Amino acid sequence: MRILVALIPLLLGGCLVRTAADVVTTPVKAVGWTADKLTTSQSEADEKRGRELRKEDERRAKEDRRRQKELKRQRDQIDGESNF
Repeated sequence: MRILVALIPLLLGGCLVRTAADVVTTPVKAVGWTADKLTTSQSEADEKRGRELRKEDERRAKEDRRRQKELKRQRDQIDGESNF
């Protein structure tokens, strides 16, 4: 029993040191996290720009397909009228 009582301060000492270290490093971690969330790295900016370019290409391709379909419909309509 005496040994257990003698070991309690040693066991709690480690917990206190860890808690003190956490208290000291928490503000630093919070600042780092905030800075990370508020800033954009170059690779993130490049990825975002790449997504924007792909979406624009897809939009243009869709518009081109729509125009081609409309032109074909008009040609078919003109061909149908000329056959009469």
